Amino acid sequence: MLSRLTINNYALIDNLDIAFDAGLNIMTGETGAGKSIILGALSLILGQRTESKYFFNQQKKCVIEGLFRIDGFHLKKYFEENDLDYEAETVLRREINSDGKSRAFVNDTPVNLASLKQLGEKLIDIHSQHATAEINDSNFQLLVVDSITNHSELLEQYRNAFFTYKKSATQLQQLIAENEKAKSEEDYLQFQFDELEKASLVEDEQETLEQELYALNNAEEIKRNLLNTTYLLQESETAALNQFKESLQLLNSLEKFNPKVGELVQRLTSINIELKDIVAEIEDLEQATQVDEVRTTQISDRLALIFSLQKKHRVSSNSELLKIQEDLSDRLNKIQSGDDSIENLQKQLEKQKTELQNMALALSKNRQKAIPEIEKQILKTLADVDMGQAVLKIENNIAVKEAFDKNGIDHIRFLFSANKGHKLAEMSKVASGGELSRVMLSIKSLISRYTALPTIIFDEIDTGVSGEVANKVGLVMEQLSKFLQVVTITHLPQIASKGHSHYLVYKNDTGKIPSTKIKKLTEEERVLEVAKMLSGSKPGESALQNARELLNS
Repeated sequence: MLSRLTINNYALIDNLDIAFDAGLNIMTGETGAGKSIILGALSLILGQRTESKYFFNQQKKCVIEGLFRIDGFHLKKYFEENDLDYEAETVLRREINSDGKSRAFVNDTPVNLASLKQLGEKLIDIHSQHATAEINDSNFQLLVVDSITNHSELLEQYRNAFFTYKKSATQLQQLIAENEKAKSEEDYLQFQFDELEKASLVEDEQETLEQELYALNNAEEIKRNLLNTTYLLQESETAALNQFKESLQLLNSLEKFNPKVGELVQRLTSINIELKDIVAEIEDLEQATQVDEVRTTQISDRLALIFSLQKKHRVSSNSELLKIQEDLSDRLNKIQSGDDSIENLQKQLEKQKTELQNMALALSKNRQKAIPEIEKQILKTLADVDMGQAVLKIENNIAVKEAFDKNGIDHIRFLFSANKGHKLAEMSKVASGGELSRVMLSIKSLISRYTALPTIIFDEIDTGVSGEVANKVGLVMEQLSKFLQVVTITHLPQIASKGHSHYLVYKNDTGKIPSTKIKKLTEEERVLEVAKMLSGSKPGESALQNARELLNS
């Protein structure tokens, strides 16, 4: 329930602090005093949007805060799922800057506006005289039935299954479209794959072939230079090997004169051996180097094929071509297995549909079973508010087998007549404003007994009623307040007298700028306020006595 509401810098409100009680809270005041402004401020912490032009002082930010007692209303799971700190006394706060930007908090944890609204809908239902139009809304009418049917867990399971089914159906259509498109391209894809597979590509092949071709194209020069090198090292008159041989002979003759010459002989001998090995390898390399026109043609043709494939597929390496070949193989495999995938998904979809239909039928049975009791309870409450001749029929047009939506297969429609014997029709076509208000009150009264909603607010829904009817409407609200907190804004003394607590909203004109104020009335102040509602601003003794009788009744 709403325990406390503080409003700072909003519309005609400079600052306001209201502590509400359990039971029936009555709010009265002259037209224009600011009752609707208070509700407007409250709606901001319930997730509604606002504009900075409604500030009392444009130099300051607007802050609205509501303290709610939420223990016993099964909201712990919601707080856990949304990563919020659960407190028995939970605070919703909204801060709006003069530039229109706002921040929202739940127990000091920042939340977005959607989250604030979602939580607000679980805490308060605000029903105004203009909201009776929703009574003809099919979604609202179905919500009424579902609220009483008490199958929220089954409904949630159904909706989850429904969205899974819709997702699978969309996936199937996409798969069919992709498969048809792929089949139209299959021959071309197969040709591309076969072409690449036939090429038997090797990842590093291109670099190796290019190097070999370069050597073949320059074989004559390579062979000539190798021969010349061999000649210089071992065959010319001044060949290096001959020079080494003579040098070793000379040093060997000196070794007997100086031991250090022996070390030089060993070193020179090692160099001589290494040089002989080099010459031998050069000779082998020269022998292996041949001018091979056949091999040159083979490599050229192979590279031409590789370059052609690379150009065709707009890549620059064999590794990229191999990746394309792998992708083509995957696509061809998918095409070949596409029909199987479609068939498997179709079977899965049929299974999901069967489960969905079973849940939809279970929901429908629950709703059908609850409808007579809903009709009975609403008509009973209507009789309590002097509409005993009213007739209400809840019609359920069950859809054909496969025409289910997020709510199941039921299409609920409320048909109404304010008097027996008249043709049933949609409420807006056959009910006056006062009758619609009483019908909505009856419906809300019924819903509140089956849902764990902490608070309901009625904003002048007593329009079009008076006298004994107003008294009966007040009695229904009083009865309703046994199940939840009720806040009622009213101009009728008969309803005002039923409250457990009474608040007067008034305009304070003492300052430079008029501002809206509110105060909780004492018993004597209530007598005076109800008397004013009966007879005007200066009530006489008879009006005061009448007010006392209303309050005591």
